[in-house]
Amino acid sequence: MFEQATTRKRDYYEVLNVSRNASVEDIKKAYRSLALQYHPDRNPGNKEAEEKFKEAAEAYEVLRDSEKRNLYDRFGHEGIKGVGFTGFEDIFSHFGDIFENFFDFGFGDRRSRTSYHRGNNISYEMKISFMDAALGKEEEIKIDKWENCVTCNGSGMEPGTSPQVCSACNGKGVISQAHGFFSIRTTCSQCRGEGRMITSFCKDCGGKGRIKKVKNLKIKIPAGVDTGFRLKIPGEGDPGERGGPPGDMYIIFQVAPHEFFEREGEHIFCRIPISFTQAALGAQIEVPTLKGTEKIQISEGTQTDSVFRLKGKGLPHIRGYGYGDQVIQVVLKTPTNLTDRQKELLKEFAGMDSKPSKKKKKSKLFGKK
Repeated sequence: MFEQATTRKRDYYEVLNVSRNASVEDIKKAYRSLALQYHPDRNPGNKEAEEKFKEAAEAYEVLRDSEKRNLYDRFGHEGIKGVGFTGFEDIFSHFGDIFENFFDFGFGDRRSRTSYHRGNNISYEMKISFMDAALGKEEEIKIDKWENCVTCNGSGMEPGTSPQVCSACNGKGVISQAHGFFSIRTTCSQCRGEGRMITSFCKDCGGKGRIKKVKNLKIKIPAGVDTGFRLKIPGEGDPGERGGPPGDMYIIFQVAPHEFFEREGEHIFCRIPISFTQAALGAQIEVPTLKGTEKIQISEGTQTDSVFRLKGKGLPHIRGYGYGDQVIQVVLKTPTNLTDRQKELLKEFAGMDSKPSKKKKKSKLFGKK
């Protein structure tokens, strides 16, 4: 009896392509996939797709409900007649968010949804000296940036006025469009889903709710920054729309080179000239550092390009603790503009250096003298 009455309807499990013992979650996933595939907005004018969309919605409405599903499993399509089939309006109330994300339309009053928007982040390139980067410094900058209009407090409306109800959607923020026996609600294009429109704009900002201003900001440069380092200044970006929070500002540093020091990470390098006599006889010399001078001892017979290291005299670790080192390379400086006496002494030294020693050493080999 029931089979004859239901020969024109497909089995609901077959419609959703799930087994008869499928879980509610499996049924929900299957319906979501079919709904997105056959939705009328994706298939305009396609009657077959529209029928499959309706068929899937009807199957889901029954199988998601344990009482209706039990009746359907026992008696088929006839078993669910007269048990309060709620139809497609109820189904859409459960999946409005899915359709809105994929097709940009919703199923509720838009005014109930918060439409605040966080402001954009902005960036500022800051050029600093090598020493300011090494030691840190507080510096004031001037920057053109958006600020909330003080006249309208960011609303964009002329003070003393109020927004008017949108005539296109009657304040709902959405417009309903009929598609067969069900309707789809889309965002009102006139008020952009707000439901209200500004009719009297603020004269100072022209309705934008914000204006460009020159602002002075004190920036604390961290010691140890390098070119490309980004410093975040929270809340100093563009103001948010409709009262939303502001974005952030990012200071991007460009560090100028130094005439004496070179940098590699947290370490600094420098080249110090020394005289021939200092290299030959040894000497104590003063070396410039980031914070004054330090004395280092040059050993006798030091060769050109020899390297000395001052521990902890480099740059601070910007993301940690401690300091790098200062590496010193000594370079032998050849004397110029010598006096006659200096030349004679050097020639004498060169001659002594080239003569073989007159002293004969006793050979221990075979006892020879």
